[in-house]
Amino acid sequence: MTNDLPPLRSVVAKYDLSAKKSLGQNFLFDLNLTGRIARAAGPLAGATIVEIGPGPGGLTRALLNEGAEHVIAIERDARCLAALTEIAAHYPGRLEIVEADALNCDLAALVGARRPARICANLPYNIATVLLTNWLESAAWPPWFDRLVLMFQKEVALRIVATPQQRADYGRLAVLANWRCQTRILFDVPAAAFTPPPKVTSSVVELIPRTAPLPCDIKLLSKVTQAAFGQRRKMLRQSLKGLGVDPVALLEATGITPTKRADEIAVEGFVAFARALELARNEDR
Repeated sequence: MTNDLPPLRSVVAKYDLSAKKSLGQNFLFDLNLTGRIARAAGPLAGATIVEIGPGPGGLTRALLNEGAEHVIAIERDARCLAALTEIAAHYPGRLEIVEADALNCDLAALVGARRPARICANLPYNIATVLLTNWLESAAWPPWFDRLVLMFQKEVALRIVATPQQRADYGRLAVLANWRCQTRILFDVPAAAFTPPPKVTSSVVELIPRTAPLPCDIKLLSKVTQAAFGQRRKMLRQSLKGLGVDPVALLEATGITPTKRADEIAVEGFVAFARALELARNEDR
């Protein structure tokens, strides 16, 4: 079916779809790469895929061609809707186009009861980290998606999968991601593959939700990591003071040396501290 569609470059020219930097757009025309990304999100038979920022639809075509039963394409740029509509006509009933800002979109409601469901996307670079953080901080867990296969700038990808052994990259995003998911970088995508080419290499990252992450209040863990990494050069006994408690006793109770810095503490340590903080606040009440 995809062979019956006009080449993507012709579609971009037809609708004058120059990529907008303000929307974080970089279009991917390489059919080998779009197919590889789609297959990384597989098996696709019977699956519902949410795609964020499809643009002219390069990855959209690949997802449908590789067998996705239903693709929900969330696109903010109205200029791209006509190109996506052409794809929908070639795959009747399988492509749902939603004109919306993904930051304000209830994806779970759009997916409904369809399962399995996952997100596969070449995310707009300017909102990629915010989107991922929002999904990781969901109150409902396990979430509605069984996997995330997402493209980021490589520097962001390294921050997602980092451990304290990669201290320069390890931060709040890594703690949240690896607390709730198993993460890995699947492969890199060179800048030359995009139009226009960005100034950086990109990476495709897989995140598989853990069915039973270590028990912890997500709001407290989020606050703890924000405080700790917000002043990452300071010792934890200092950076965590803003949480409204004397952190030293809680750190020692959880086996964390108060003179350590945030980038020296594993995910389990942050979870333990957040749980201790919750107990301390409950006792104060």
